[in-house]
Amino acid sequence: MKIILVADDAPVIRKVARRLLQDMGFVVVEAETGDEVVAFLDHLANERDVAASTHNQALSALLFLFRDVLGVELPWLGDIARPRRPRRMPVVLARDEVRDVLALMEGTHGLMARLLYGTGMRLMECVRLRVKDLDLARGEIVVRQGKGGKDRYVPLAPVSVEELRAWWTVHRNPLWLFPSPGRGWAERAHSLSEAMQRATEPMSPSAVQMAFKLARAQSGTNPGATCHTLRHSYATHLLEEGVSLLQISRYLGHASLDTTVVYTHLTNVSEARTQAALKTLYRPARV
Repeated sequence: MKIILVADDAPVIRKVARRLLQDMGFVVVEAETGDEVVAFLDHLANERDVAASTHNQALSALLFLFRDVLGVELPWLGDIARPRRPRRMPVVLARDEVRDVLALMEGTHGLMARLLYGTGMRLMECVRLRVKDLDLARGEIVVRQGKGGKDRYVPLAPVSVEELRAWWTVHRNPLWLFPSPGRGWAERAHSLSEAMQRATEPMSPSAVQMAFKLARAQSGTNPGATCHTLRHSYATHLLEEGVSLLQISRYLGHASLDTTVVYTHLTNVSEARTQAALKTLYRPARV
């Protein structure tokens, strides 16, 4: 990696910073202007063709180096355009693929995966569900402090209501719906259900991710699928069933409807409807 030092009125600071960076293994180039900084960022973008995230990291590092370490103000450096990440289409599983993966997930992890697919929640939102967030009488979940710090209501399927009611009776933790028994619980005097009842922390999301990964591999499903894929599949399949885009956006907790529109490009039903509509748009006159 190359570091550029711009000459300023504090040569002692510049000398110390240069020596420190060299001792750390960096290649240091000293320049009288900021042209080399721009050239370096252009080199990353055009010659090395780095990802937008890598380019942004380099720019942020340079801003920190000059402003916070060297005390050199380069106002124009903060105005350099940051490249945007390309918007990729999310991975969506077909309904039978979802069923195949979920059928291979058992116990608590299976329940959580089914809940992810049945509500469109993010994994961390699911892991941090509290008992008081459930309204089983109305068949709803309150997702509190989701992305953007907003609360939202998500409906539950009747089968999910029964599963969650039965699950809570297993551990009866007063706070967490999915409590963590903690490491080494088997070596203690109490049972798993007792350990979960006394738990003060929720379950780790990594355990659910690993269980999903193993089930996905065993089922032969798209290797790009993750727990978050269940959220994308939920939205796409609801759209195929005729649920409005606005309603789906509310269930997902999107700040803008524009974020939800991407799912219109992923549905088989919408594609079929488009083809049917195209046939009616233009009908050649009979001779």
